[in-house]
Amino acid sequence: SLESVEVRLRDTPAHIKDCLNCETEDVGLHRLDRMVHFEGPLSAEQHARLLQIADRCPVKQTLERGIQIRTVE
Repeated sequence: SLESVEVRLRDTPAHIKDCLNCETEDVGLHRLDRMVHFEGPLSAEQHARLLQIADRCPVKQTLERGIQIRTVE
């Protein structure tokens, strides 16, 4: 049985570099590292299936497709 799940995200670009170039280049997150840890007595098949389910998460899919942000007044 699955006892707990821990998901951590880490952005990889250097923010200082982004800040220095923000007026002349596109800046922002280019890649996220995702670390998923499942706690509990899971088989390899169960572990793999849970990762497949995590890949179908709506938030992950939205981030992968990109987010359009508009400013409205």
